Amino acid sequence: MTKKQLEESALYLRNKGFDRPEIGIVLGTGLGKLVDHMESTIVAHYHNIPFFPLATVEFHSGKLIYGTLENKKVVVMQGRFHIYEGYGFNDVTYPIRVMHELGIKKLFISNAAGAINLNYKKGDIMLIEDHINLQGGSPLAFKNVAEFGIRFVDMSQPYDIGMGKKIKEIAARENITLQNGVYASVVGPQLETKAEYRMLKTIGADAVGMSTVPEVIVANHLNLPVVAVSVLTDKCDPDHLKPVHINEIIEVAGKTEPKMIKLFLELLKEL
Repeated sequence: MTKKQLEESALYLRNKGFDRPEIGIVLGTGLGKLVDHMESTIVAHYHNIPFFPLATVEFHSGKLIYGTLENKKVVVMQGRFHIYEGYGFNDVTYPIRVMHELGIKKLFISNAAGAINLNYKKGDIMLIEDHINLQGGSPLAFKNVAEFGIRFVDMSQPYDIGMGKKIKEIAARENITLQNGVYASVVGPQLETKAEYRMLKTIGADAVGMSTVPEVIVANHLNLPVVAVSVLTDKCDPDHLKPVHINEIIEVAGKTEPKMIKLFLELLKEL
C-alpha cells in the first residue's frame, strides 16, 4: 500500500461525485439495509475502484455508497473484507483509509457477533467498549507505516466515549436493549468449539466475531473517532451448544437490524 494508491482510489470516487463525506459507515453481515434510508445516492462497485479488494462472501454485496442520511454526507461500505477471505490486514482496512482520504471525520461500524456473555440474549445489540485482537496480526505491521502515522498507536481508549454515551442515551430513549462489552475478534471462518468459547469467556470477552478490530486499529492510527456495535445473533453457551448455521445468523441479524439502524440514524442527528 502506498499513499499514491490511496490518492488514486479517492480521486476516482471524487470524480464520481463522492464530495467531502462527513461520516463513514461499515455495515456488517446481514446489516445492509441502512442504505435504503439514504438520499441522492451514488454507487461505486468495489471492482471499479482502483486498488480496492473484492468482497468474496455471498452476503456481502461489495459497494461503496455515497449520499445523505439525516442531512449528513455519508459514505457507506455495503460489504466488508475479512481475514478469512484470504486478505491481508492492509486489504481489510484499505477502505477505511480511502474514506479518511475522502474526508470523513467519524466512523460507525456494525457487525454480527456471538454472545459469550450468557446474560445477553440473541437479538440484543452490544455497544463495543473494548476489544481483544485474536487475529494474529496488525494492520500497522508493515514497513512504511510511518508514512501514514505513528507506528506505536495508543489503544487505551479505542472507542470514542462521546459517541458511545450518545448511543446509550438514544437506546434508553427509544427503549432499545443495549448491552455494553468486550468484543473478541478471531480469524474464522469456522465457528468456535466449546473449549474456545470457554477460553473467550475466561479472558474477558462478551462477544466474538471475525471483523471490526483491524478497522478500529486503523481508525485510531488515523485519529478517527469510532463507535461500533454488535448485533448478537447466537448464544455461545459451551454447556448447551447446538449447531448453528450461517443462515440462522443472517436471519437474526435481519430481525434486529431496524434497531441498529435507529441507533445510527439518531446518532447522526445528534452529531
